[in-house]
Amino acid sequence: MSQVESWLRQSWNHDVVWSLRHSPTAIIAVFSTLICVGGALFAPWIAPHNPFDSASLSLSDGFTPPSWTQAGNTTYLLGTDDQGRDILSTIMYGARISLAVGVAAVLFSLVLGVGLGLVAGYVGGRLDAFIMRVADIQLSFPAILIALLIDGVARVVLPREAHDDIAIYVLTVAIGVSGWVQYARTVRGATLVERHKEYVQAARVIGRSSAAIMLRHVLPNVMGPVLVLATIHIATAIIAEATLSYLGVGVPPTRPSLGTLIRVGNDFLLSGEWWIAVFPGIALVVLILSVNLLGDWLRDALNPKLR
Repeated sequence: MSQVESWLRQSWNHDVVWSLRHSPTAIIAVFSTLICVGGALFAPWIAPHNPFDSASLSLSDGFTPPSWTQAGNTTYLLGTDDQGRDILSTIMYGARISLAVGVAAVLFSLVLGVGLGLVAGYVGGRLDAFIMRVADIQLSFPAILIALLIDGVARVVLPREAHDDIAIYVLTVAIGVSGWVQYARTVRGATLVERHKEYVQAARVIGRSSAAIMLRHVLPNVMGPVLVLATIHIATAIIAEATLSYLGVGVPPTRPSLGTLIRVGNDFLLSGEWWIAVFPGIALVVLILSVNLLGDWLRDALNPKLR
């Protein structure tokens, strides 16, 4: 048996893969997530239209209902919005921004929270107390309120002409800062346990620096729960981005996300053009539900007590 075949066999029989093969919910979540992410990533190549190409848009096609209705057009499967943009295409392009902001915000939260939690748990003392008190204070405020505050301060400090260009970056930082506490508390608790174990004591005896011990020895042993938390947090970050965009403080209208599409569609909901808001809303729910189910399965699969 070749090394490749041996590796494939070991991977197929791995605990996580075995859990996936025996969980219909996890299989559905994985396929649904892959479809959502694939549709977003490959939108420029698989989307029926380019909704942001003004040369290809026609206002006469605006408010076209879905293709299966009496007044529908087969060219636009899910209908069009007020500007004549294909709803299916705008969902694909909008999901790209929602996913990009969500994943980037989670990575920012993860790096910030893991770093602070690792230092707080390993160093201890006044530094630990200070970081945890800051975390406690932040937990007393809703995450969306903190994101709104950061976004508002950035809009006041930064030049007005630069708002649209850096809106996505500001939004990513705002959501990221509002979510670091969970990672810090999780890593701190695990670090408090790991720092008293024999391998850490041995590293100290041979003269390893505190930074080397934290990064090369403690960090790999506390990352398991963090990865599960990050998977679940992606859905929360996407919801936060959609909420901010719905409130009009998220991404600019020229680069709309799913939240922006829902906000635009809400203006026409009562006038009968329900598809403009409903289909982006359904896409957002499916995306978040898929990621949440995937995170729940991953949490159970990586928990040795449930094997």
